[in-house]
Amino acid sequence: MAHLLIVDDEPSICWGLAQLAATMGHTADTAGSAEQALARDGRPDAIVLDVRLPGIDGLAAMHQFFTRFPGTPVLIITAHGDLETAVRAVRNGAFDYLTKPFELPVVRQAIDRLLRHRLDRPGEEVLSRQEKPGEIVGSSPAMQEVFKRIALVAPSEACVHICGESGTGKELVARAIHRYSRRATGPFIAVNIASLSQSLAESELFGHVRGAFTGADQPRAGLLERANGGTIFLDEVADIPLSLQVKLLRALEHREVLPVGGTQPVQVDFRIVSATHRNLAECVADGRFRHDLYFRLLAFQIEIPPLRRRPEDIGPLAEHFLARSASTGGTRPHLTPEAMADLRKRPWYGNVRELRNALDHAMILAPRGRIAPEHLPSPSPATGANGLPCEEAIASRIRQWTDRELCSGTAGSDLYERFLALVEPPLLAAIMGHFQGQCAAAARRLGLHRTTLRKKLDQMGFREG
Repeated sequence: MAHLLIVDDEPSICWGLAQLAATMGHTADTAGSAEQALARDGRPDAIVLDVRLPGIDGLAAMHQFFTRFPGTPVLIITAHGDLETAVRAVRNGAFDYLTKPFELPVVRQAIDRLLRHRLDRPGEEVLSRQEKPGEIVGSSPAMQEVFKRIALVAPSEACVHICGESGTGKELVARAIHRYSRRATGPFIAVNIASLSQSLAESELFGHVRGAFTGADQPRAGLLERANGGTIFLDEVADIPLSLQVKLLRALEHREVLPVGGTQPVQVDFRIVSATHRNLAECVADGRFRHDLYFRLLAFQIEIPPLRRRPEDIGPLAEHFLARSASTGGTRPHLTPEAMADLRKRPWYGNVRELRNALDHAMILAPRGRIAPEHLPSPSPATGANGLPCEEAIASRIRQWTDRELCSGTAGSDLYERFLALVEPPLLAAIMGHFQGQCAAAARRLGLHRTTLRKKLDQMGFREG
């Protein structure tokens, strides 16, 4: 049995968390402010601390809590989560970070983790500056998870891989990781691998010595060397030629780069943040990406959800882009309620980039800055990885898979069953997620009998919510 100290100015939150602690077999003490909590006798085993408090706010009071109760882990909760709050919480020594409203099972799991991993020493304030989180905007639970993962990984030296569809803001996440890292004063070098010609990619990344090839009149430091002391962001990393992947792996493992035509390696110290809209695991399976480099780059992974999976962020993002346009001068544009409703119901296959471009388009057409639905461009169609319409891209991948299976010489006559086993799980997972695990609603949308869907879900290990 453990004893928790719950600090929140909302009595209902304090009561609910205290009741939860009791059902878990623990005791709990509550306080409505940091000052009240710090004045309590006894030492708690864990602290649940709200950020917004009367008097001293939770983040500012964390150092005092660690001094008063050394070694006690802290779980931060807040209704106003953003990237800066997450970074400050983690860097100030918080063990975990949750945003309101939260489900009790989530808090239960967090408290379990809190008590299993009690800290051996107090946290330290290491964030010396108040920085804005750039253009990363979002209050949805999915983006809160992104913020938390940025905050957790930024202080480390681990390679980070960011995955997400085009237009979701992968470079913004990479810049945030750099901004909140120990390398923040060093350079941030961003390069899109897909934009490099294969003939010059090695020279661009690793540099060259004088006379290495025709036209190399002067030695030139490559992008990896220029990132020394900082971070290099390799966007579309799946497009790195196989011939260069082994050289990049060596640069990572030995902290040195060998310029084209050179004989002496150059010592470097950089951190790699990579990104791609492709499935790297599929690239490894197809032999287009080295498995050893794959595991090196994916030491820590952050997935940015597409905008259509977090519609609650559309409004804040739209307001952010409109406010940014006003900061350059002129009257701040505004959306009519009808235009905002139109934005919220669009699928946004181009994600945040498409939303920004749509608003730029509308601001040109809108008289006196009043944006109505007729000023918005038509929605972009769904496209696959190759720029094809989504349905065509899926059909193309199915044909490729079928051709590969037929040419592989694999014995058996179960090709159709293997195909169903490949495509049914993601389909059912997506639709069950859309309907919050409600089997009846999902079955109606699929056109299946509920019993049939229930049987398929049981076979695949899904559980109805």
